[in-house]
Formats: sequence, C-alpha cells, structure tokens
Amino acid sequence: MDIFVRAYHEQDLPEMIMIWNEIVEEGIAFPQEEMLDAVSGKNFFEMQTYSAVAADAANGKIYGLYILHPNNVGRCGHICNASYAVASASRGLHIGEMLVKDCLIQGKRHGFGVLQFNAVVASNIHARHLYERLGFTQLGTIPKGFRRKDGHYEDICPYYHEL
Repeated sequence: MDIFVRAYHEQDLPEMIMIWNEIVEEGIAFPQEEMLDAVSGKNFFEMQTYSAVAADAANGKIYGLYILHPNNVGRCGHICNASYAVASASRGLHIGEMLVKDCLIQGKRHGFGVLQFNAVVASNIHARHLYERLGFTQLGTIPKGFRRKDGHYEDICPYYHEL
C-alpha cells in the first residue's frame, strides 16, 4: 500500500462524500448534521481554499480527506481552519497524521499564519494526541460545546499551530 496526500480530483467526489457522510452520521465529531449529496458535495469541496485526499497510488482508493479554509475574515483572515475525515475501515493506518502534516504545509502555501481547530471533541483522544504530538497547543476547554448525535453535550477543546 503506497498512500499519499494530493489535491482532490472531481472523480474522487463520490468516495469523499461517502467518507464525509460517514463521520456526519456517526454524530461524534463534526458539527454538521446534513448529509452531502452529489451536488452539495461538489459545491462544498469546491468552495474550500484547498481540499485533499489520502489516496492509494496503485489503485486510487481514497482513505481519507481534509478541507482547509479561512477561520475568519479581515484582521483574522490569516487564521485557517481544517476538518479531517478518515474512512472507518482505514483507521489505524496513520492516515490522519498524513492529512494533518500535509494540511500544515498547504496552510502556509495558501498564505495562512495559524491553523486553528475550533471544536475538537474532548473524547476524540486519538485526534487530540495526534495534534499535541505534531506541536498543536490546546487553548482551553469549552464546556458542553458539542451536541452529540444521542443528544448529550460534551466539552470541546480548541487547538492552534503557527505555520
């Protein structure tokens, strides 16, 4: 398996939408509640500053993806935000690490100075450990900042990394 991260191509969209929707459906990490379809998915990934996939060089299979975009505008426009999605069948292959490392590079290439995560769910320990290992700093905790699919609230932990 030779997995690498690259900019997405239009032919990747069906797999990207499937992976994204899997995370939304789990209801434990993303704030979105609406599923993407072919049209909304195409629009969603096109409107990002940068969208990338972790793909297998041999067969083109998509294992995960990320989106990168401004976190705010104007005087805060130098801060970007990203979201990562790894297919459940591909978890444990260090796809997330590949995606985050590439995102740090792309954020800087696209003129951003800081990568900030607004809403890392406190129980997402694998993501939190990865971010901390890669040099991200936790900014604090927002009590009950995330409503899980089952309706209970959980803390979120914002993180940042200078680019």
